[in-house]
Amino acid sequence: MSIQPDYAAASAGAASAASAAAEARSAVRLTRNITATWWYMAVAIVVFELMLVVVSVETLVRSGVGTAEVAAVGVGGLLWWLATLVPLADYRRRTDAAPLLVWRRHGPALLIGLAYGLAAGLVTDLWVLGALPVIQAAMLLNWPPGVRFRVVLAATALLVALSLIDSAVVLEETGGAGWAQLVFLAATLPAVTVSSLWWWDVLVALDRARASEARLAATQERLRVATDVHDLQGHHLQVIALQLELSERLMPHDPEAGLEQLRAARVSVDAARQGTRDLATRFRSVPLPDELANAVDLLRAAGTDAAATVDPDAASAPASALGPVIRETTTNVLRHGGGRRAHLSLTRADGVWRYEISNDVAATATAVAGDGGGAGLDGIARRAAEAGGRLDVRRWDETFTVVVTVPADTESDAVPAPADDAG
Repeated sequence: MSIQPDYAAASAGAASAASAAAEARSAVRLTRNITATWWYMAVAIVVFELMLVVVSVETLVRSGVGTAEVAAVGVGGLLWWLATLVPLADYRRRTDAAPLLVWRRHGPALLIGLAYGLAAGLVTDLWVLGALPVIQAAMLLNWPPGVRFRVVLAATALLVALSLIDSAVVLEETGGAGWAQLVFLAATLPAVTVSSLWWWDVLVALDRARASEARLAATQERLRVATDVHDLQGHHLQVIALQLELSERLMPHDPEAGLEQLRAARVSVDAARQGTRDLATRFRSVPLPDELANAVDLLRAAGTDAAATVDPDAASAPASALGPVIRETTTNVLRHGGGRRAHLSLTRADGVWRYEISNDVAATATAVAGDGGGAGLDGIARRAAEAGGRLDVRRWDETFTVVVTVPADTESDAVPAPADDAG
């Protein structure tokens, strides 16, 4: 006997359950962003239901109904009110894939609503109050959007018809204003409930669309980064491969030409590395005050007595030009300085931004990061030149200073500093 169909069915069922669970978890994450709106909506429904119970008890007391009947309506109303809280709370995490009725969650509200409706209807002789509790419990089921609207129209029409009957019979006999208020609340409660739930569904849909748009934007950004990396590395690697192949062919016959191609390949490697650095910098820019604070923290962690002077408007400086310079010079101090003190400053004066870093240099340290073939000061000079500025390097006794100036009117992609939270 083959068990493959059963296995396939079980697998499909498990996959469906897992998908439903994942959707439920996603719904919970989304609704956390609009928690305040949920509580406004839920409290409005709860208060409306509780008001109906209170008005029912008050109306019976004013009408001279016996204490036992009033107590039965009051206690039953509170039980019905409490029972509706469970399906109402579940509605916050509802998904379109969930079943219409979950007996474990909706069953008590329906049964208590039915019992309370019978008791209240017999005591008050109001048809509308007898039908309302079970109708209200039914409104909290997981109806599909279009079906829920038709159900509430039918329920409201039924309650209005029962209200007219009650008005013609009971209210005409009693003539009490309290009865009219009770009938009005009972007839409008389902419509108020469904309109509140509909508003919540709209907000959840909007929040889900916002989250989807954010994920799409992040995906597009990742694709853009991947494309840039592919284009950059693909070009350089292709050039390097050709240069190495040419060097391999030339080496047996013309060693000097072969070595020249190897040197060209090394230059291409440096270009690819620098291009990758530039690409990474575009996607990890932070406000320049934060860059300086991070640099000071890093130097202090390495045992250097570091401090910084930052202009109040430093966040408006060109981050694309100065951000990599701050990181590069900080790295240079760590690698080549070997001293005990360092001071960083970023100030604006005479139409230029001036970044300066000074540190004391140990006697055996290599001060210039460009020695040994690294990017070092050559890369910093190139960045400054691209921004229309310049690089100055000074060494006096045991103090090594790097100064980079760029025009203040340079078109800047400065990263705004994050605003402080108000609360």
